[in-house]
Amino acid sequence: MEELTTEAPKESFPRRAARSRTVRTAVVAGLVGALFGAGVIAWTGTPFRDAEAAPCWGSFGEETMTSLFGEQKIRNEEQRLERRRGDLTYGECRVTGLREHGIGNQVTVRVHELDGLYGLDGHRWPQEFLAGDMSALGKGLTGMASGSHAWLALPASCTGKPRPDSSEAATVVDVSMGRGGPMGDAEDEKQGKFRAALARAVVEAGNGAMRALGCTASFPEAPASLPPSDTEERPENEPICGVKGLSLPAGYTETGSKRPLRWQRIAGEGGSVRICEAGALLPGMDLRLTTVTEPGLVNLFTKSFLHGGTRVEGDKGGYGAVNANRAAYWAECPSGPVVYLVEQIRAIDGHSFDLTGALLPAYVKGEAERIGCGPETLRPPTT
Repeated sequence: MEELTTEAPKESFPRRAARSRTVRTAVVAGLVGALFGAGVIAWTGTPFRDAEAAPCWGSFGEETMTSLFGEQKIRNEEQRLERRRGDLTYGECRVTGLREHGIGNQVTVRVHELDGLYGLDGHRWPQEFLAGDMSALGKGLTGMASGSHAWLALPASCTGKPRPDSSEAATVVDVSMGRGGPMGDAEDEKQGKFRAALARAVVEAGNGAMRALGCTASFPEAPASLPPSDTEERPENEPICGVKGLSLPAGYTETGSKRPLRWQRIAGEGGSVRICEAGALLPGMDLRLTTVTEPGLVNLFTKSFLHGGTRVEGDKGGYGAVNANRAAYWAECPSGPVVYLVEQIRAIDGHSFDLTGALLPAYVKGEAERIGCGPETLRPPTT
């Protein structure tokens, strides 16, 4: 990705967009094929952004475009944004920056309903948008942002989703810029600038989407900056991810410089999703622990907590399922439903994949106490 531009450009964005409209034929031809060939719904757009048209349903302002693309020439492609019966996707937009000798930055914006009925979005979407490098948007904005991804839930008053007591999940606007996953030090200046730019972009796209859908609601402005996720070395014999009572089972080495889960990255503090990733080395992590209290996201994990493996139950009516890679547990709290996830990403310390079921009871008990759900005790798994 290009370095974000912090100084005022020499000429306005519309003037740059209206400048020379010639680009290498091979680049344009390849780009047209890639962009138009991928969609089922017809894409619209011109080779370059019209001087009077803001990309993505009139959403992105000049400050956002400059922050994301700098001096790159811009190509905007978008689908008409509408609700289509039986389709979870409302529309998609892609903005591509073009350098002199090829493609530069590219931002993809999607407006879609997360699949709660079948839980088909329960793995890939959280890996990208509920990762340990995300920061909560705060200020009444249900969403998160990192240096490469951002998401924002649209209000049910606008979309009608999710309906109370249904299996539906939230309708979200998400923005991606390159691959997800760790990008190095969370406090890196470049990372922080892109995080702020994508937070602003997802809020603008959310407002543009609501206008296009005929809603009168609007989001407040995104914060000017977001705190990075908290990456730290876990002191020996301290609870994993700061969760009371959570520790590795017997047989795992917990001393020395090469001890497993030595590093941990905590994200989403103060928001409706708390994520902690832990591992022996940075930036890659071996274990991910997630607590979801946002009602519109709980049903995202329906398939996991209903049919994800060996069944587990709690003493207060909660239930879930455990397999080698993921343990998912649903419980009802005074504030509403909550989901607890324990995911093992890699084998640790030479052991097999055995941590999801081993850690789930203590994780649920500690997190239930932290979020005010009261004591929650899991019974032994049933087959």
